[in-house]
Formats: sequence, structure tokens, C-alpha cells
Amino acid sequence: MPQASEIAWLIPVFPLVGAVLSGLGLISINKKINNSREIVSLGLISFVGISAVISYKALIEQVNGYQSVEKLFVWANAGDFTIPMGFILDPLGSVMLALVTTITLLVMIYSHGYMAHDKGYVRFFTYLALFSSSMMGLIVSPNLLEIYVFWELVGMCSYLLVGFWYDRDGAAHAAQKAFVVNRVGDFGLLLGILGLFWATNSFDFNEIATGISASISDNSIPIWAALLLCFLVFLGPMAKSAQFPLHVWLPDAMEGPTPISALIHAATMVAAGIFLVARLQPLYSLFPSIQFIIALVGTITCFLGASIALTQMDLKKGLAYSTVSQLGYMMLAMGCGAPVAGIFHLVTHACFKAMLFLGSGSVIHAMEEVVGHQPVLAQDMRLMGGLRKKMPYTSTTFLIGCIAISGIPPLAGFWSKDEILGNAFISFPAFWFIGLLTAGMTAFYMFRLYFLTFEGDFRGENKELQKELLIASKSDLDEENEEEHEEHGSIHESPWSMTFPLVFLAVPSLIIGFMGLPWDSKIANLLDPEEAETAAKAFELKEFLPLAIASVVIASAGIFIAYQAYFVKKINLSVLFAEKFPNINQFLSNKWYLDDINEKLFVKGTRKLAKEVLEVDSKVVDGVVNLTGLVTLGSGEGLKYFETGRAQFYALIVFGGVILLVAIFGFQSPQVS
Repeated sequence: MPQASEIAWLIPVFPLVGAVLSGLGLISINKKINNSREIVSLGLISFVGISAVISYKALIEQVNGYQSVEKLFVWANAGDFTIPMGFILDPLGSVMLALVTTITLLVMIYSHGYMAHDKGYVRFFTYLALFSSSMMGLIVSPNLLEIYVFWELVGMCSYLLVGFWYDRDGAAHAAQKAFVVNRVGDFGLLLGILGLFWATNSFDFNEIATGISASISDNSIPIWAALLLCFLVFLGPMAKSAQFPLHVWLPDAMEGPTPISALIHAATMVAAGIFLVARLQPLYSLFPSIQFIIALVGTITCFLGASIALTQMDLKKGLAYSTVSQLGYMMLAMGCGAPVAGIFHLVTHACFKAMLFLGSGSVIHAMEEVVGHQPVLAQDMRLMGGLRKKMPYTSTTFLIGCIAISGIPPLAGFWSKDEILGNAFISFPAFWFIGLLTAGMTAFYMFRLYFLTFEGDFRGENKELQKELLIASKSDLDEENEEEHEEHGSIHESPWSMTFPLVFLAVPSLIIGFMGLPWDSKIANLLDPEEAETAAKAFELKEFLPLAIASVVIASAGIFIAYQAYFVKKINLSVLFAEKFPNINQFLSNKWYLDDINEKLFVKGTRKLAKEVLEVDSKVVDGVVNLTGLVTLGSGEGLKYFETGRAQFYALIVFGGVILLVAIFGFQSPQVS
């Protein structure tokens, strides 16, 4: 029997086969396929499950010291020019595959309950399988060219999933926004890949780093060109992993079904950018200035996301900006030259953030029973409260996620986030301070979400508040759904298919952090044994404790303030902050005005440019074409009178022409004196 690492190429193939089969069924026998939705979903879940089993086995092999596997074949060649394709399975890839297949499997199980009554159920599962196949293919890609192919497939699937409810204007616009913003980053990525190939004649990660280093040494390419190429490649991860200023698509992408938020925007698609930067660490480590830029972008992103999350009332968008912030931490780690810390936080974050998103979906699913299928109302925390007693599984797992992401020991987030902050303290102390401040903000807004949603009294039956929120959001009340839910609406716990993934993810959120203990990091031993050995030898408790204590203290302070403001309600923090700092409150409420800037500068600017181009096209280009046609038509109309078919008329014209020529030449002849 072959080793799992040897057949890793099958991991993306199984979900792809399932997606193709169900997709063909939707095209050819749509009614029968939709009537057999349970069979189709079970089949697609089974395909992903097979991929998960192979992934787990491959991870175990890598942990036990099985060598990395890389198998290539020539996809295209012309003379000395060859393009290899194939797959690679190494420790980094095995960790990512195990993570992606696990989250995908749980999200599919969850979706069986969440999307049970949706008419696009089978289409949704088909998109999920296709997306998971694309992400798995990206992970096992052995070079930049193959990564780019799957990179674009992931983007396409994201467009389909975010815009799944395409009949809703919000979802359609969000899908378009995500697609356009990611194309900006992807264009830079493509230019960078082509430039690196031009400079090194290779798409291989290590060969590119070696080739660039050699080219700079022998002055065959200038240093500025190498820096530019590195930055262009980095634009791809900036967009895909929602880094400032290309982060604006991710919060809007919450318009898609909640399982998509858990899958794409917590554990897989947004992680692709972090994964690519980790793959390119041999290249980026050559240029400290590029690493500084990466760390700077990550720091701005983590602070920006946390600051905007402070004012969000939409449950999913609060979690979305939290994701932006946590992705900033991961990118900060990459900029500090600590890819292991970044990947470790990626893994822990995927567990508790997927759980939080799925928990929010459970809440929204329950809220719809009371307020109707109005996303504006079902997701607004001002209409929630008191759900802990009615939804014990959801509330308990959500609380675990809040503690984990806040960085409270011994849960997972503490170990991974503190490892990043420790590396930042050594490399960029100013960035460490901002990261520490952000940790306090994170704890505050996450427990703000928890207290507003699960504690206090239930506010969802307040009809006046519902109307005010609908008017403020410029939405119309869905009277049909309102009447339906007046008859039998009540808050209740979600079905087992939705609560099981929550309970399952709560386990790693509690214990997976112990894989990265700074004095004995199992994940570092797997990903980079040399670095792990060096870190273990250099570990000093007296250096670790002050930083860890500072992190825990500021996180505890954030939780305490949230407790006082939203549980005990001794202070009305929202009103107090808005009164004392109105400009800052307005700045944060308007999301740093970045959406407004994009709207005026790019959206309206592009439309204005398009109108001007249309004017030039209609008046100048079309004018020239129309004038040419008119001249041709006019000359034809005039000349037709000279085509009579009469010999006498033609002789008269000739005679007249001769006389005209004689007159002209006679007039031009010199006078004889």
C-alpha cells in the first residue's frame, strides 16, 4: 500500500470529482438531483472525508519523519523552456491540508442543517466541494505558476459562494466587490511571477530565491527591480488575506451564507495569502526592507480591524473585522521572519474563528424565527440578548471562542498570539506595542459581542426597534415572513448537524495551543526543526513572563471594561465615548472612511472615466466612421447621375473635359511679349 504522502495528489481530486458529478447532474437532470439532495450532500461529504483521511495519514507520516515528497512532470516545453507541474507534500503542506479538510468537512455537516430549506441546497454543496478542491490544489502546488492557477480558481469559487444569494442586491454587490479587489492583487501577483521567471528562469520557490540572490550578486538585475518584483508578488496575499488597504472586500462578503464565512473567511481562502508568504520566506528573507513592509502592513491591518470592530452592531461583520485583525497578526509574524509563529496562529485562529462564525450562524438561524428572514434584523445585536439559557451549546462554545481569541491562557489564542508578539518585540518594538494594544481591543470587542448576544434580556420582540433599524438600513419589512413568524416564532437551540461542529471545534480551541509551547513547540519541530531547537535553547522564563503577563493584563482589562459596560451596565460606554470623542467615534463608525474613499475615488471615478470614454467613442470615433459613410453615400448619390448609359452623354463629358483642360493649361501658359 503506498504512503499517503505519495498519493497526496488525490486529496484535491476527490472533491473535484464530486463537484463535477453533481454539477453535471444539475445541468442535465436538475429536478432529480434537487429531489435527491440528501444523497448528493452525503456523497460530497464522503468525497471530502476521503481527502481528510488521506490528509491525516500524510500529517502523521510527516510528524514521524517521513521525507517530503515532490513529483513533477513536464506540462509544456519548447527547446530549453519547460513548465513543470505536479505536487509537493511537506510538513507545511500536510498541516494546511489537515486543517482545510477538517474545517471543510465540519462546515459541510453544519450546512446540512443551516441550508436545509434553501432551494439552492445542491448548488451550494457543489460550490463547497469545488472550492475545497481548489484550496487543496493550491496547497500541494510545487511552484508559483501552479499556485496561480489554483489561486484564481479559489477566487472564482469565492465569487460564486459570496454571491450565492444573487437575487439579493447586497450579496451580488459584495461578490462583485470581492472579485474586483482580488483582481487588483492578483494582477500584481501575475506580474511578479512573470518578472521572477524572467529574472531566474524558474517558478520553483527555492530556485527563485537562489536565482535572485545570484542575480543581485553578479549585478545582472538591480536591487530595486528585485524589490519591486517581491512587492508585486506580495500584492496577491495582500488582497487574498485582506490586508490594508485591500481588506475592504472581506466585511462585505458576510452577505453570503454564514457557513461560507466560517470556511472562506476564517480558515481557508484568507489563509491562502499567509500560506503563500510562508512558501516565499526563502525569497523575502533576502530583503529586510520587504520584510519591514510586510510587518508594517500587518500591523496597520491588525489595529485597523480591531478599531472598526469596536463599533459594529452586526454580529457577522464584527467577527469579520476581527478576522481582518487576526490576519494582520499573522502577516506581522511573516514580516518578523517568524513564519512558524504565523502558521501556528493561522491554525489556532482557524479553529476558534470557524467556531465563532458557525456560532453566529446558529444565533442568526434562531433569530430568523422571531424577526423573519431579514438579515439586517437577524444579525443586529441590538435585537439579541438573553440567548444563553435558550441556546446552551451555542453560547458555551461561543464563550470558549471569545476567551481563546482574547489570548487568555491556557486556551489556544494565548500561545499563538503571544509567540507573534514576542517575535515582534525583538524585531520591531513599535509594532509590538501596537499589537499589544490591539490584543486589549480584541478582548473588549469580543466580549462585547458575547454580552450583547447571550446575556441580559431578550430584545428581539421590540417592534419599534425593529422598524427603526429597518429605516436606518433603508430596508423594507418582509410582511409575509413577519406574519409567518408571528404564528410560531421562538428562540431555540440549533439541530445537531449545526451544534456538532461547534462542540467539535471547541476541543482544539481549548487544547491545540499546547502544540506551540515556547519551550517545547511541537509545531515548530515539525515545520522547522532547526528553528525549534534554537528557540528551545534560547528560551528564558524571565524574558517570557513579562511579555506574557502584559498580554494577559491588557486582555483582562478589555474583558473587564466590556463586563462593566455590557453586562453590569454601570456605564453606557457607547454614549459616553460618542459624547467625549465624537470625531473618533464617527471615524470608526464609518470604517476609517475607506469605503467612502473607494466609492468616490475608484467606483465613481471609474464610472466618470467610462462616461468620458463613451463620449469620445460616440462623438469622435463614431463621428469619423459616420462621416466616412456620409461622404461615401453623398459621392455615390452624385456620381450616379453621370452613369446614364448614353454614348452621346459620355462624348459630351469628354468634350467638356478637354475644353476644361485646354482652358486650365492655357491660363497657366506664360504670356509672350
